[in-house]
Amino acid sequence: KGMATPEKATITLDAMKMLDPRRLKPDSVETERIITVLDETIAKLELSSLIPRIINSLDRFADMLGPEITNSLIEHQKLSNEMEHLLASSEEGDTMRAEEQRGCLCLREQRLKCSVRNVLRLLLANPSLCQALKYEAWARESPAEVFIKAFGEFRNFMLETLLTSPMEEEEKLQFMKDISLQIKKNTEAITALQAELAAAIQTQEEEIHMKDNVIKDLKNGMQDLTTDCKAGIQQIKQEGEKQQEEELQASQARCAGLQQDIQQLGAQLNALVLEHRASELALRKRKSRVEMEIVNWIQKYDTDMGEKQAEYEEVDAAYTEEKAQLSLLMEKHAVLLQEYSQIEEERRIRQKKEEQALKELTTKTLAAIRIQAFWRGYLVRSLFKSKRKKKKKGKGKKAKK
Repeated sequence: KGMATPEKATITLDAMKMLDPRRLKPDSVETERIITVLDETIAKLELSSLIPRIINSLDRFADMLGPEITNSLIEHQKLSNEMEHLLASSEEGDTMRAEEQRGCLCLREQRLKCSVRNVLRLLLANPSLCQALKYEAWARESPAEVFIKAFGEFRNFMLETLLTSPMEEEEKLQFMKDISLQIKKNTEAITALQAELAAAIQTQEEEIHMKDNVIKDLKNGMQDLTTDCKAGIQQIKQEGEKQQEEELQASQARCAGLQQDIQQLGAQLNALVLEHRASELALRKRKSRVEMEIVNWIQKYDTDMGEKQAEYEEVDAAYTEEKAQLSLLMEKHAVLLQEYSQIEEERRIRQKKEEQALKELTTKTLAAIRIQAFWRGYLVRSLFKSKRKKKKKGKGKKAKK
């Protein structure tokens, strides 16, 4: 009927978070004190609900409780028995002693309360003992369990009340109003749907009634058809019996003819048996001869195979020996190949060194040749220079003269 807006969805989500007691945390000292008192009260209620169970099984819990708590529980049991006795006597007694019994009851009630407080004080002084006794929670009676559960709900309600601000309270009320309005709308929708469902059921019932009528008509037609079928079957049976008698007579005549044919074929069979006995005897002789030949061939085959087996074993032994020798040769070949590789590497390195030395020698030789050529050229040039100087000096002297 329309989707809620995002703002309403956000408010609803916040309100649901606000209503969740697990998300509430005390934010003041007074709140913490109140919640602490309520938690301690719940713990005391749980322990006090276990006191009747502990008293009934006091022999089993005596070692765990200790003498002081055990004596207090025994005293508490005595007071409880006296209280029950007084209550029973007050119901059965006359009205004259009512005031006296009422005073005794008040006194026993005060003593019983003091006894409960004393037992709780002793139990709460030993936290480990309290923890161990809580495993007996399954033995609580249903009224005590209901009261403790109700008190726990009261504690959650108090916590929620203490931690709810006025704004949150208004939001909560608005949320509850929205929920009521939604419930009202849902109720109206359910009512409308129920009306539609009733109309649909009525329509369906009418259709079913119509179909029932059709089924009745079909059943009547089937009964008529069954009657007609029975008459037709009776007529077919009569015709079948008549045809069966005719076929029986014809089959008897055919059987007589076949019997004569069988007698003739039996005579032919006897003649053929006598005829083929001679050939069967010859075939048996041939078979025995062939079997003897097969036995001889098998014996010969066994002999040849024994010889072949011995020869194969010798060849296999020789092959195994040669294989061992081949493995040794392969190992030696691998060692030699490794040594050959090392020798080849050394040769290559030595050849490379020789080539490098030859290259250096060639380079040095070319350098020496060039140096010598340069030196010779230098000497020739120096010689020519000296000769030129001498010629110039000779010409100068001649010119002076």
